[in-house]
Amino acid sequence: MGGDLHCHTKLSDGSLGIEDLIALAKRCGVDTIAIADHDCLAGTVRGRIIGERLGVRVIPGVELSAVDSTTGKRAHILGYLSEFPDRLEGLCHRNSLARKKAAHYMMLQIAKRFPVSTEFIVKCATGSTNIFPVHMMQALMECGCTDSLYGELYHRLFDPGVPGSIYVAPKFPDAAEVIDAVHAAGGIAVLAHPVLDDNLDALPRLLEHGLDGIEVWHPSADEETSAALKKLAVNHKLLMLGGTDFRGLYNTSRVSIGDVATPDDALQKLLGYKARQKRLAKKAQKAASESAG
Repeated sequence: MGGDLHCHTKLSDGSLGIEDLIALAKRCGVDTIAIADHDCLAGTVRGRIIGERLGVRVIPGVELSAVDSTTGKRAHILGYLSEFPDRLEGLCHRNSLARKKAAHYMMLQIAKRFPVSTEFIVKCATGSTNIFPVHMMQALMECGCTDSLYGELYHRLFDPGVPGSIYVAPKFPDAAEVIDAVHAAGGIAVLAHPVLDDNLDALPRLLEHGLDGIEVWHPSADEETSAALKKLAVNHKLLMLGGTDFRGLYNTSRVSIGDVATPDDALQKLLGYKARQKRLAKKAQKAASESAG
């Protein structure tokens, strides 16, 4: 039935732990998911083990924070099925430090404006490898400063173009550099939610760096938009993936695991992609050798 290939856990900006996330997938009848926490690979091994126990295939993944340096737009890269995931640890660490530095400033600004301490915000982020705006909003909700995570206050604080916004963009690497890092780790590099980030203008440059796929199915893309992305993927011979970007309590819209999913044929292409690439490379190498001889 395909799978939900974009799920977050408590290790980043999701509200559910790994086991609870996989158990929810099982109850929802979803037999394949990918854990793709932000700049964090810590959940992949445990996810696979728990998935085997519960009868859910858990594909190892990560959502690596990045920007398109030519436009300044966000351009996150999903990395799947890395053969040497430890090679991504340095990049994850640098991104995590950049996010923590930005979060520290934002927390201080919140503490100046509201009766919320930075210590309490950190407490709301317990279990995560970092501090995200949703953790700051949870702290504000718990202290009675707002009644919603993504309401007017969220936009006033975290929309960059709003006067008085406290948002600070972390200094993340260029998306092309991240694609190269995923490939160096033996993984598959996919452009995450291009509609949400409005970054398709970066596609030609990312293709030059060997981008392998694009997230076609996502809550931010309606049926017509997904059809256009699918056509784009076919034209550029890209893998097509998708998922809910599930975060549990921290979802930006009402969605559950599997509501948006990668169809089975696209999932099978992902699973067989690296083997196919190796066959093509071997064939090309053989042809070149014969030609030289």
